[in-house]
Amino acid sequence: MANPNKLEIIEPRTVWIGEEKAPVTIVMYGDYESEACARAQEVIDQVLKQQGTAVRFQFRHFPLTRIHQFAHKAAEAAVAAVQEGKFWEMHHLLFANRKRLGSISLKSYAIEAGVKDKNFIPKLVDSVYGWTVRADLLEGVDKGVRDVPAIFINDQLYSGKITLPSLTKAIQELIPVKRKRA
Repeated sequence: MANPNKLEIIEPRTVWIGEEKAPVTIVMYGDYESEACARAQEVIDQVLKQQGTAVRFQFRHFPLTRIHQFAHKAAEAAVAAVQEGKFWEMHHLLFANRKRLGSISLKSYAIEAGVKDKNFIPKLVDSVYGWTVRADLLEGVDKGVRDVPAIFINDQLYSGKITLPSLTKAIQELIPVKRKRA
């Protein structure tokens, strides 16, 4: 019997953008206060537009709390947005406002993203989504992530430059070529 007091949390690992059957998957481990992660996200957004149905993308949380004091709560706010199907809206707002990620700011971004939860701030204060963020972080560590952004393309750690031409080249090498009939 399910515990009626237990909150069922929709995990970020279930949230993707792109076609389910895309031949290429990109997973980025990142931190919402990181300038490099924000730039990487901009490149990935371009890749998604350019590659269409060939690419599927997922963001996983890897807050570097020793250097970014607001990154963990920002990640928790993103998980809160997942609960209402507003992850991508919140995700992009967090990167756009990476220099202002205090609790009051997070609440205003949540409202802007369309999150309706009246207990948004109390849940952040109580770290309701803290373990969910930590699960992403630990999974990243298990995969060898030590710094962000860390990008995996089809489950392989990508070590090239995170630029549109470099990522496009790496992706193109993985897309099956359709043979033309004679």
